[in-house]
Amino acid sequence: MTSPTLPDHLTFRPAHDADGIGLSALIARIFADYENCPFVPEEFPELAAPATHYTDKKGGRLWVVDDRNQTGPSAIVGSMAIVPAPAAGGAELCKVYVAHGLRGTGVAQILLKEALGWAKTNGFTTAELWTDTRFLSGHRFYEKQGFVRLPGIRALHDAASTFEYGYRLPLANA
Repeated sequence: MTSPTLPDHLTFRPAHDADGIGLSALIARIFADYENCPFVPEEFPELAAPATHYTDKKGGRLWVVDDRNQTGPSAIVGSMAIVPAPAAGGAELCKVYVAHGLRGTGVAQILLKEALGWAKTNGFTTAELWTDTRFLSGHRFYEKQGFVRLPGIRALHDAASTFEYGYRLPLANA
């Protein structure tokens, strides 16, 4: 099986602090497709300086995918971050978003491969993530990549009354 490649009009790169507006726009577009799933900027303070947050404050990385055919905040069409997780030896994926029109194109696989590669290089043994129970296409993607859903759910107590499923992947399997 060959690794996916990005179409010519897309660019994969490390995030910058100036990407916060574009990341906010991407997340808001995705949330808008779900009932009672508002994007509330105050619930995402890390987007004020996302690169600094994920790299300097959390000790991880954040990547984005840009679409050169778009301008302004809509140019960011994908993102993924990875940080050390609370569980010993674990890394946690977060800010996993891909614009609807790019799902199934390999963009998410490219982001995931980079994040898991970073985790392995830095000595992590598992990758985990939490995802909204409403994000069914995300669940299918994670399971297809070998992640196993953990028992139970967690409540975020946010404006959307979000409940999340946890997923875990031993990095030896990645």
